[in-house]
Order: sequence, then structure tokens, then C-alpha cells
Amino acid sequence: MLKETALDSLKNVLPGGRVFADRATLVAYEVDAGLDKGAPEGVVFPHNVEELSAIVRWAHEHGVPLIARGAGTGLSGGAVADRGGVIVEFVHMNRILDIDTQGRSAIVEPALINLRLDEQVKPYDLYFPPDPSSQRASTMGGNVAENSGGPHCFKYGVTTNYITGLDVVLADGRAVRVGGRANDYPAYDLTGLITGSEGTLCMITSIMTRLVRNPPGVKTLLAIFDSVEQAGTAVSAVIAAGLTPATMELIDNQTINIVEPFAHANLPLDAGAVLIIDIDGYPASLEPQIAEIVGILQQYKGYGIRIAQDEDERYKIWLARKSAAGAIARIAPAFYIIDITVPRSRLAEILGEVERISKAYGLVSGHVFHAGDGNLHPNVLIPDPNDAELLARVRQAGREMVSCSVEMGGSLTGEHGVGIEKREYMPIMHNPAEMMAHWNIKQVFDPQCIFNPGKIFPAPTASDGVAPFAGHTGEYLGVSADGARALQGEIFTPQDAEEAAAGMRALAQAGRSVSVDRPVKRDNVTRVSTEALRGIKTYAPEDLYITAGAGTPLSKLQAFLAQDGKQLAIASPWERATIGGIVGANNNAPLRMRYGSIRDLTLYATVALADGRVIRTGRPIVKNVAGYDLTKLIVGSHGTLGLMTDVTFKIHPLPRHKTTLLVPVEKLDDGLKWAGAALPLALNASGIVLSKGYQAQDVPQSNYLLAYTAEGLAEDVLAELAQVRQALTAVGAPEALEVSTTSATDIWASVLGHAAGSMLKVRAGVPVKDLPDYLLKQERQLNEGIFCADIGSGFVYAVKRSGDADEAQAWLAALRQPTLDLDGYTVVIGMPDPLFAKIDRWGYQPQALDIMQRLKQQWDPRGTMNPGEFVVG
Repeated sequence: MLKETALDSLKNVLPGGRVFADRATLVAYEVDAGLDKGAPEGVVFPHNVEELSAIVRWAHEHGVPLIARGAGTGLSGGAVADRGGVIVEFVHMNRILDIDTQGRSAIVEPALINLRLDEQVKPYDLYFPPDPSSQRASTMGGNVAENSGGPHCFKYGVTTNYITGLDVVLADGRAVRVGGRANDYPAYDLTGLITGSEGTLCMITSIMTRLVRNPPGVKTLLAIFDSVEQAGTAVSAVIAAGLTPATMELIDNQTINIVEPFAHANLPLDAGAVLIIDIDGYPASLEPQIAEIVGILQQYKGYGIRIAQDEDERYKIWLARKSAAGAIARIAPAFYIIDITVPRSRLAEILGEVERISKAYGLVSGHVFHAGDGNLHPNVLIPDPNDAELLARVRQAGREMVSCSVEMGGSLTGEHGVGIEKREYMPIMHNPAEMMAHWNIKQVFDPQCIFNPGKIFPAPTASDGVAPFAGHTGEYLGVSADGARALQGEIFTPQDAEEAAAGMRALAQAGRSVSVDRPVKRDNVTRVSTEALRGIKTYAPEDLYITAGAGTPLSKLQAFLAQDGKQLAIASPWERATIGGIVGANNNAPLRMRYGSIRDLTLYATVALADGRVIRTGRPIVKNVAGYDLTKLIVGSHGTLGLMTDVTFKIHPLPRHKTTLLVPVEKLDDGLKWAGAALPLALNASGIVLSKGYQAQDVPQSNYLLAYTAEGLAEDVLAELAQVRQALTAVGAPEALEVSTTSATDIWASVLGHAAGSMLKVRAGVPVKDLPDYLLKQERQLNEGIFCADIGSGFVYAVKRSGDADEAQAWLAALRQPTLDLDGYTVVIGMPDPLFAKIDRWGYQPQALDIMQRLKQQWDPRGTMNPGEFVVG
């Protein structure tokens, strides 16, 4: 119970009108949009970072829980104070702090309404894709805390795919930045970890977002089916054809009859299901896309197909979809919305199970779901919210639906979060080792459990002690036979995850360090080879994912996928690169512009930790917010947290058309001006690079070369390149040569792959808007070798002969300091072996370095994994 004197002391450190404890105020904060309730003991309204830091320091001193709250639209009890404490209401921190049109980014405060951001960037032809159904009310801070999804996530991804950095207040009151406006910082991805953490790790004060070009055209199509199963099969067929609609939403008959009288969207009341599909792109591509999709839908028994003729008709259709929750109130005073995700190929199966469970418990439910990504939302009607027996049946039915989705390889929550509602379900999905891995994260950030206590984790039992579940304690166990084999010789080659974990534990007990897939010449170090961890483990083209051993060469994986018209949208300059090495290094190619980065494409990994635990960091689905996003921690961790034994990726169909425009450039400033004219047009671009040292066939000899690659549907590619040509001509660029044999990523790979092993190679990362100025100021240093500038991502990859250590260090310092001044970094990604011990590869210290070090200590208590190989030391 919070003492009145403690609350008075909080009033003393804040301006007047910030702290409230009267009953009339508190009662408004007992619920969110779900069923769970909890009474707070106070509500506080910070206006800025300084006030929030003071609040957190006060809570830390008095041991008072703090629960962050935005609009209260959450559906899992995440903003409910079920253990008392103080609600931190962010309503006054609601500004857009910056919109960078050149770099396609924005900085916003947490209480900004999602829709307001989209409205403010639209005049600049920009777009923030994550659009939960609560978009008109939910806040950006809440969207980040829950890693919100929405209808457009099938094509464009979820919130985490658009967050590059966060300003946060930690549990001791410190204000720090994680990530930033540059990409791929050399640090553990705490931005990705905090996104979806449900306010349990820190308090967010500002959000750095990525934006994309607003599609020039969009059409909405509606099709009728006799059943949701038929509609689900049609969805899979559309995807199998290599098409990527912006949205594919499904509404069943029960819900149609609820929303149509409210929205008046002309939905057929006798339909078994309606499928709503948005197609976007250039106007020239819309009709061909629609024609192909309509043909597929008709083949799979779709009928009554209609295309919205104007924006008003589109609006009504989408109003019907997004108003389902509100419309239910017309026929029932309450409802329970269930949020589960399965691999898309299991949709028909899970729908059947949901129907069976509902009937078994005497319940009535309707479906609204994101068919493109397998995310279901059964809405269970509650005619009498005061009927305790009915509520018990509803919750038990929900638990069984969750269990079914997990058994099918899915998640207990795709976008609503765990919160209070599903905390007891977490052990259904996660084994004890995985639960402990999540608990380790909580302890690293918030050892006193001040931030949103009681969320995500189940209540402890008497036998569990301080951890909210039984399982691994973090202590090293005895050495097994598998572990003993790791001690024999200088190289350990595990055959599977269990042997790897046993071996790591044995090596740690023996006081040995581990070097992953890297030759070592130091005493007391064992090289762990992933040579035996090769091959395709699971290939699911219907669900667009593939699982392969971490030691599998990327080239082998791509060759396998190409036979089936698919690709993993990741590239490497090095032929022998393995998928584990690529994920660990997080070295992205320019084609991230089109498909996302490695962190976006990696669905999960199986990881052997140094203390003997084996964990899965996720599931083979795009929408999964059941606990912390451990996958983001592994990407770019350089083998310092554990050994990946297999990795699961999101895959894509091979593009139907791919073309590159090549422009010879004599002066660097001209090339940057021309690239700057082309960048705002990027929609289907899979790379825009300006390079020195690459000579393309049939292009006149020049000092530099500008390349713009677009890929996708032929109509979209041709339309985009026509616009790019026009823009280049307007700023005085020479005629571009059109080729299909060379891409921007090919040029990047050629530059970085130059004279492998004998050159010093660095990656400089800055905010995209600062890249042109950085290049011009560093022109002399860059021209000492060759380079490739990734215009769309804010990178410069520079390569030169290393010389001696002093010469190399001086060149590196000249490139590095200006990037640090711009909130960026410069890291070494390749160098001759003699320089490894003499060159500072990283030159970067994250503001939350202590958090990173404590995290490593939790998963690698004896510092066994790749010591000295990363910024954690």
C-alpha cells in the first residue's frame, strides 16, 4: 500500500497539477479496453523527460510500481495497475519533434496518436505503415510497447520494423538513447528488445521512426465466399502466385451481420465470409494485379467480387473492418477478443478448432482476422458481464484456443500482448529455459520490478522462489559426455543444439573461452565450428519461411530456394559466408530498401547459451509478441550471447522483373545531387548506390557510378524507372544506361569483396539525411581507396590497402570521428589478421553499455563467448 507521505514527497519534486490521488481520477484508470481491472493509488502527468526521470527516481527510492499509459486502448491489461502503484499518464508528451523528409524519418513523443503521424507526413508523400485498428485513438508509445500490427503488416511489417531508436528512462532514472537515426548500430539491439516489452523494461520518451513513400495508387477489392475456410485457401493461393497485396482481411458471417448495420458498407449479410484486399503500387500496375487476383479468387470459389469505385466506397469498407469491436456493443454489452497467430497454412485448421471450442463451451463468437499473416481475432460475445460462470467459460475457452495455436507452431499473442490476460499462458509456449531467458532480461533492466510488475510473467509458486516459474537457475551443471567432447582438441564441432549447449557449459567450467567460426592462435581458447550444423531443416513455401543450420552457406540456401522461384533477401560479398555468420554480424546489403534488414527477415533462431540452456528466440510467424523479442538481441551480437545452431527466415518470391539504371559520374557532388533527386521516388527500389572502383560494362569510364535498382511487378518497375529518369534529367544527369545483369547489391558486393583478406574495410553509418554532407567532407580519405555509398540506408563502405597499424588507425580515425558527431559510427568489418590486435574495430560506446554488459553476464556468466570481439568487451 502506497503511503500518503510517499505520494506527498512526489508532489514536492514536481510542479503543481502533476499528481492526483482522488477517487474520481483514479476510477478512470482502473481498466483499459480489455476485461482486466486494477486500482491504481495515484496518477501522475509528466510533461517532459526531466519530470519523468524525477518520477522514476522517486519510485526507485520508495519501491513504488509505475505503469505507463497512453490512450488505454490495450486489450491485454498492459496498462492496468493490478498490483497498485502509480499510473504514468503520457498525454502531455504528444508532439512530433521532427520530420526529416530527405531521410524519410520522424521523431515523435509517446502520446502522439498513430493516425496523427500518418496525417502529418502524407503531404510529403510519406507513410507510416503500421496501422492497428485502434489507429484513430492509440498512441505511438503504446504501439511500440505492444509492437502493434494491423491490416497492412502482411506487406509492410509490424511496428518494430519501423523503429530505429528510442529515448528512454531506465529504472534508476537515467535518460539514455538506444539505437538512433542511423541504421545497424554496433550494439545489442535494445531498440528491438524494448519494442514489444509492454512497459516492463523502461519508460519511452521519444521514438525515432522510419517512413516509406506513400504508394501512388491503391484499389480495394471485396470478394464473397461460402466459408472462411474457402477464403483462407484463396489467400494462400494469391501469395503462392508471387503477389503481395497490401492487406488481406477476412470477416466471417457472424461479424458481417454485426458491422453492416453500423457501417453501411454494402456487405452481403448472407455471405459465409468476405475477403477485403488492398492492392497498391503505381496506377499502371493496379489493373493487372486486380485481374490476376480476381482470377485466382474465382478459381477458389470466390464470387460477387466488387472493386471500390471511389475513396468514399473504400472508406466505408474499411470502416466496417476497423469498427468491428465498436459495432459489437450494439448486440452485447461486452465481448472477449482473442489474439492468436498460426502459420498461414494452418488457418483452416485453427478456425475449425476455434469453432469446436466455442460450441463446447456454449459460446457465440465472430471472426475478424489478418488472413495474410495468420493472425486471428475471435470475438466471443458476453451477454452478461456480471455472470461469473460465463466469464469463467470464456476464459477457459480462450486458453484452449491459445493452446491449439501454440501446438500448430503459432503464438499465444500476435499483436495485443501478454499483459495480465495471458501471463499464465506463457509456459504453454515457452519451456523453462526460455522463460528464464525472458526473466533474465527483466532482471537486467529492472531488478526491483518497478516497471509494470505482474505483466508478461506468471505469478510465482511456492517452489519457484523469486523466479515466476520453475526451471534453470543459471548455475552450471555437471559435464555430460557431449560436453566432455568439447574439451578434446582445439576445435569443437557440435552436431546439434543440445551437444553445442553441453559443450559450451563444459568449456566454461574448464575456464576456456570460445571463438565461433574464427581461427584463433591464443591460449585457452577453443574454436567452435558450425561445419556440422548445415542443411535445410524446414522449408515451408506456403508459409514463406525456411529453417537452416547456422553453418549453411548463404549461396547454398539461395540455390535451393531459386529452384522453387523463391529467395532470401539477404546478400553477402563473401562466397563462403554462412547464415549464422551473416546474422551475427548484421551486415546488410542495399536490397534492404525493398525487403527489410536482416533483423526484419530473421523470424527466430535456436541458440545454445554458454550455461547449457537451449532456447528458441521466436516462432516461424511474422506476428508474435509473446514475451521479449530475443531474436533482435541475437542479430548483430557477434556471437557474444550464444551459439546459433539454426535460423529461420522469412522468404519472398523471386521478383518478376528487375532493372538497374547506371549513370556515370565525374564529380562526387554531382552524383550526390542526382542520387538525392532519385531517392524520394524509391518505392520498389532495391538499392541506390554511388560507388568508386566499380566499372560497369558499356558505361563510359568515369570517376564514380550511380546505380538505381528496382524490382517487383514489371508495371511497377517500369513506372518507377520512368519517374527516376525524368528526375535525373531535370537535375542535369547524363542519360542512364538500363541493364538487367547488374544490381546495386552486385556493385556493393564487388566493392566489399575486393582483394578479400588483404584490405582494410569499414562501414560508416550516419542518418540518411547526413550522408551527402559526410561524403563530401570525407572525399579525400575515401578516394584513398574505393567505396560504395548506400544512399537509401545511410552507409558508406570504404576499402583501402591497410598499410601499417598507425596508418590504418589514422585513416580510420579520420572517417570515424565525424560519424560519431552525427550520432553515427564507423566500424571495421574486415582487415588483415596482423592488424586485429592493433586496431580498435568498434570505436563506439552505446549509452546503455552497462545494460548490454549485464545482459551478457546473465546469459554468459563467465564471459566465455567471443571475449573481446564486440563492444561489450
